[in-house]
Amino acid sequence: MWRLKIAEGGNNPYIYSTNNFVGRQIWEFDPNAGTPQERAEVEEARYHFYQNRFQVKPSGDLLCRFQLLRENKFKQRIPAVKIEEGEEITFEKATSAMRRAAHFCSALQAKDGHWPAENAGPMFFHPPLVMALYITGHLNSVFTSEHRKEILRYIYNHQNQDGGWGLHIEGHSIMFCTALNYICMRLLGEGPDGGLNNACERARKWILDHGGVTQIPSWGKTWLSILGVFEWIGSNPMPPEFWILPSFLPLHPAKMWCYCRLVYMPMSYLYGKRFVGPITPLILELRKELYTEPYNEVNWKRVRHQCAKEDMYFPHPWIQDLMWDSLYICTEPLLTRWPFNKIIRERALQVTMKHIHYEDENSRYIDIGCVEKVLCMVACWAEDPNGVCFKKHLARVPDFIWIAEDGMKMQSFGSQQWDTSWAVQALLAANLSEEIGETLARGHDYLKKSQVEDNPSGDFKSMYRHISKGSWTFSDQDHGWQLSDCTAEGLKCCLLFSMMPPEIVGENMEPEKLYDSVNVLLSLQSKNGGMPAWEPAGAPEWWELLNPTEFLENIVIEHEYVECTSSTILGLILFKKLYPGHRRNEIEICIKNAVRYLEEVQAPSGLWYGNWGVCFTYGAWFALGALEAVGKTYSNSATVREAVDFLLTRQTDDGGWGESYLSCPKKEYVPLEGDRSNLVQTAWAMMALIHAGQAERDPTPLHRAAKLIINSQMEDGDFPQQEIAGVFKMNCMLHYPSYRNIFPLWALAEYRKRVPLPYQA
Repeated sequence: MWRLKIAEGGNNPYIYSTNNFVGRQIWEFDPNAGTPQERAEVEEARYHFYQNRFQVKPSGDLLCRFQLLRENKFKQRIPAVKIEEGEEITFEKATSAMRRAAHFCSALQAKDGHWPAENAGPMFFHPPLVMALYITGHLNSVFTSEHRKEILRYIYNHQNQDGGWGLHIEGHSIMFCTALNYICMRLLGEGPDGGLNNACERARKWILDHGGVTQIPSWGKTWLSILGVFEWIGSNPMPPEFWILPSFLPLHPAKMWCYCRLVYMPMSYLYGKRFVGPITPLILELRKELYTEPYNEVNWKRVRHQCAKEDMYFPHPWIQDLMWDSLYICTEPLLTRWPFNKIIRERALQVTMKHIHYEDENSRYIDIGCVEKVLCMVACWAEDPNGVCFKKHLARVPDFIWIAEDGMKMQSFGSQQWDTSWAVQALLAANLSEEIGETLARGHDYLKKSQVEDNPSGDFKSMYRHISKGSWTFSDQDHGWQLSDCTAEGLKCCLLFSMMPPEIVGENMEPEKLYDSVNVLLSLQSKNGGMPAWEPAGAPEWWELLNPTEFLENIVIEHEYVECTSSTILGLILFKKLYPGHRRNEIEICIKNAVRYLEEVQAPSGLWYGNWGVCFTYGAWFALGALEAVGKTYSNSATVREAVDFLLTRQTDDGGWGESYLSCPKKEYVPLEGDRSNLVQTAWAMMALIHAGQAERDPTPLHRAAKLIINSQMEDGDFPQQEIAGVFKMNCMLHYPSYRNIFPLWALAEYRKRVPLPYQA
């Protein structure tokens, strides 16, 4: 039986931590664990997911929850409530529903104070890891038969009815993920016609019916070339010389978005070396299975620009193809021949590898995300198969693995701090410190121990890094990568705790550490007032014309985001209230400019595009919360009025809100099919309206939404898992199962606190 282990490093000599592994969450299989009843519970959850996999595609994250609820000895003791037709919601019933949700949410906390949960959903995360382990000869030592069983379970559960796989678990089938998952099944031991319900045969038919893997997008071409089932001459160039360009040039890696930089850094190293894994009999079989013509007859030069229409979200502009052709025809033949291969290319490879090692060391070999992690791991193996760096990479593979009832998947890198900051604020809003004081104290302790205490090592600016001291990451301290919204939410939590009795929630964070957080936030703001996520923005927008990734948008440079800007406003306002003497003028200017940004980027519909959640509903909750904090109201702000008016027109017949993930790629509000409601989005919309003063004008929409949330609550205080709620880069979704426990709870807490309710007679 699979068991989740919290804050453990184990005995591996190649793993190390900056804070004794606080926040680390890894799964291990114990064949002797679990009672017959516990095992039966898991099997029932797996069966139920499989039977309903086309109706509800995200997992309920039940294996983690089963374990945590048992360890925390949870039993719901507060009676369930129901709001009947025509019945008025009373303060008592709203309180009961909120308390039930709060106690259930508290029981999902781990011993180190964080809320463990899945953070996955894209279908291109796990196959490259399997490929990397196969290439390096470690597949069998890292992934046992139980690992293989669960990886295959995940692949089968998320295969679309047409035989393919989407970019994410709710997406239409595309060549990129169908090819990767087909190869993954074959590397894990399935035959060409094997797999559950003929999974391999159906997938291969989809691939061949859509032109074979010559139609795979550029990332796919790269991974297939590394594996040996594609030729590097069929890919557009990724010269490592890019990393030795002088900084005065308009194109320079220091100006790139960090994720883009750290994907193409190891890709360019592997491209520059023309690295190819061992050509085994299985690789030769795959060469026969994936093409519509014999492998040795493929015109590799002609397929460089080919991409299946199903994958194409961001078509290459002609100027980009001209650049690739110039590099392919003129530059690469020169750089791969003597003497330039010795004078320039070898130096470029050395510099690129230096940057890879720097990223590895400063993230404790977690790296900024799972895509980058696997590429850096292969690059280290290509440099030295027996080297310490590769062994350190292997030691951190478990940090990315997650198990749920739908199988084993690879996480983006974990959302420990993000989920914890939201859970803490939802519980604080419930005002139940006498009932859940221990939970709050543990959450406070986790946040204090997870703050990043140092900047990246050495001359970090020369390695294209920004300050990180005082920030919070998306996951844990070891990860090391600062984020503006995570820092603002972490700061806000610690400030809220500082206003509470320390005998309940623990000692306050030292003011100097709060000052460090403020310093990070102030250092990130752009000239337009908006807040980027990771690093200062400022590269010209035309760089996005050079985006080589066909299925994502706005990935080349850093941008400003409504959510990061709103979080920063709220964090700094609270900080200014409690520490009025610290950098007051700078903070006031920052807030003023940030508010101006929010008003300027409001969409014509009246809402804001949400970059990290679905979508306009998510953006509206953030923006209206920030605008309320600076005194913008329905009566004095046209911005607020437009947002409220649009939200009210989108309320569904059952009182909720439901927005499709398609809003994200289409950049326009798309309701869920059948005008269904989604409880998480209902909570966002409900809180947005509360921020905008809806309770004073007409509380009826809020009563209707609260009724839906209360009546949707399950017997144990949980809420049902519904559609996927997270997103990144407009076209790829992320699953946050913890959201269903955090945001409906938070909405009920705000409703109970800010909407006048009658008391029972």
